[in-house]
Amino acid sequence: MIRPLFTGTCTALVTPFTENGIDTKALSRLVDWQVSEGINALLACGTTGEPSTMTDAEWAQTVETVITQAAGRVPVLAGTGGNNTAHVISLAKKAKALGADAQLCVTPYYNKSSHAGLIAHYHAIADATDLPIIIYNVPSRTGLNLQPETLAVLSRHENIIGVKEASGDMIRLGDMMRLSEGRLDFYSGTDEVIVPLMSLGGLGVISVVSNVAPRLTSELTRLMLDGKTKEAGALQLKLLPLIHALFAEVNPIPAKAGVNMLGLCDNRLRLPLVPLTDSNRAVLETQMRMLGLLP
Repeated sequence: MIRPLFTGTCTALVTPFTENGIDTKALSRLVDWQVSEGINALLACGTTGEPSTMTDAEWAQTVETVITQAAGRVPVLAGTGGNNTAHVISLAKKAKALGADAQLCVTPYYNKSSHAGLIAHYHAIADATDLPIIIYNVPSRTGLNLQPETLAVLSRHENIIGVKEASGDMIRLGDMMRLSEGRLDFYSGTDEVIVPLMSLGGLGVISVVSNVAPRLTSELTRLMLDGKTKEAGALQLKLLPLIHALFAEVNPIPAKAGVNMLGLCDNRLRLPLVPLTDSNRAVLETQMRMLGLLP
């Protein structure tokens, strides 16, 4: 495939739910709004989309809805990652058949893996399907922190094209970039450090904050891509209070509350997640109003 898959901002979409399933009408509206606000790519069924609570049929319905509604206007990534390699491969094949442009594949969690196991895991997925892989490193979620030396080996597989790096460790990021020798595209997986990551050569962000502020987040990455670092830094700092509010409780609890405040979906989550507390909701609403996201 032609690299990069995208530059700028990819929204890790929340998934609107009904009482009994996926709210495809709300999801379609959300896709249209994101595209109209200038987003550069969309991720269906990432962590923010609550895929761990979905059946495989619901996962496929969500991915298909986003792809169909995006209608080629922006690339669509499908979240396929898990700790069962065979199941990840089956999702990757389904995502390819549905028309996804790439897959976001988180490192295995709970059972985790060794250096050799991670290489075998990702090589098995990459060999089983030609759907390009963006590896997702998020140690706060998985209990596993991908080593730069492991990534250097994985970067040599032609079907592994990028990394969503969410450790927040800029030293580790530098080593990842150095050892992969330009073979991978890097995206921030932490909204607080978009500017630092892009200053080292990253191409953008796979974002939570863009669920509620897609235009501002897209502007931030656009400024960085245009070399306007001072302006981008100022916008990064301006967004920090909103970002902090969006992570006051476990993601996507605050993000879904924010999308609900925008009138785009019900504030319905699946257990074990529960709605945002009233006190944190008030803080989030205040921050959204201060940025002009709410009237």
